[in-house]
Amino acid sequence: MFEDIRKNKIKTGIIVFLFTLVITLIVYYICIAFDLGAFAIVIALTFSIITTVISYYNCDKVVLASCKARPATKEENLQLVNILDALVISAGLNTKPRLYVVEDSQPNAFATGRNPENSVICVTTGLLEKLDYYELEGVVAHELGHIKNYDIRLSCVVSVMVGFIVMLSDWFSRSLFWRKMDDDDNNKTGSLIAVFGLVLIILSPIFAQLTQLAISRRREFLADATAAELTRNPQGLISALQKLDEDSNQLKTASTATAHMYIVNPFKKNANGKKKSSSLWSTHPSIEARIEALRSIR
Repeated sequence: MFEDIRKNKIKTGIIVFLFTLVITLIVYYICIAFDLGAFAIVIALTFSIITTVISYYNCDKVVLASCKARPATKEENLQLVNILDALVISAGLNTKPRLYVVEDSQPNAFATGRNPENSVICVTTGLLEKLDYYELEGVVAHELGHIKNYDIRLSCVVSVMVGFIVMLSDWFSRSLFWRKMDDDDNNKTGSLIAVFGLVLIILSPIFAQLTQLAISRRREFLADATAAELTRNPQGLISALQKLDEDSNQLKTASTATAHMYIVNPFKKNANGKKKSSSLWSTHPSIEARIEALRSIR
């Protein structure tokens, strides 16, 4: 477990560096396209550094705002609060994560934040309504596992930064329809950096998908194992995963940038309305594989 935590911290640093590089190249190309000349690289570097810092320290707020989450209260969510209080002690965490609730009928949950001291657990109203005590305990313990293992920093940073890259590249690609670029000597785009920037703009959605896939699968198995360790009751999480998998509701507030953060894939149906099956390109391992791994825990 400690080795995985160390790797997660290293991965976060690499992701932040790559994000800064990609944003720099994209903004540089935009500046070149709009004839900003020698100031292009300065503007690009300044913009990317500021964006990276803001994204890192506000990633949890961005994610919570995107799914329209509200703070949980002891008056309305007493059982949830009590479960978290007990599990925080079991996990040995010094700081209790903040609790949030999303109004949605699909039972699901995620954890976010840049570290255990600034962490959040968010659940849907569907989860609170459809799971019994031990099932809910298993899900909350799973999310605490993500917090304890520093998965939250990695997944939260990826969610915000990848989403921003896609948004920026999409804005620029649309702007090309409104601005015709001149091909004279004063507007050369033959620079290798500029060309690479254009390639990144085109490939950014693929970059986003591959980055999410790189961090999602193993961390789910590890968080499941941590949940079983904290609760001493793997059957509670097994039962919860079965219920979550069988539920047919779609999570309206989820997006492709945040889908990998949830305990189960929030997009359960494909374009034809049929249930999605796990594949090489899935952000989550199959429920069957996760249940089998939990049942093997002694």
